[in-house]
Amino acid sequence: MKKKTIALVSHDGKKLDMIEWANYNRESLAKYNLIGTFTTSTRIKNATGLDISYLEPKEFSSGPSGGDLLLAAEILKGNIDVLIFFIDPTTVHPHADDIAALQRVTALKNIDMALNRKTADSILIALTQDETLETQ
Repeated sequence: MKKKTIALVSHDGKKLDMIEWANYNRESLAKYNLIGTFTTSTRIKNATGLDISYLEPKEFSSGPSGGDLLLAAEILKGNIDVLIFFIDPTTVHPHADDIAALQRVTALKNIDMALNRKTADSILIALTQDETLETQ
């Protein structure tokens, strides 16, 4: 069975929330391939010790520099199974069109997507249950 890949991304105003969530779910997340944009993945790795890679090339890996579009491309290629993107709805983002494109691609490819902690928890619980059923 192929190990699923989870993309972890967060806006600057939600990075601490993402790190706290990843740390709380460290044991579960360690069972998956993890990828993210450069800043989010680096901060998660430093805070939790989780093995998480970032999108290449590094100079385009942050959201405003094209990271959201790189994630969308990886989803289109079938390389990402779940997107956890803690958005900050209180801030205007100059790359809002890129974020919208990422959300459209996620819907198009019918992959799980969480925009907040509660939905991320639900997806992680469902993934764990699916894997338990597959091994029985």
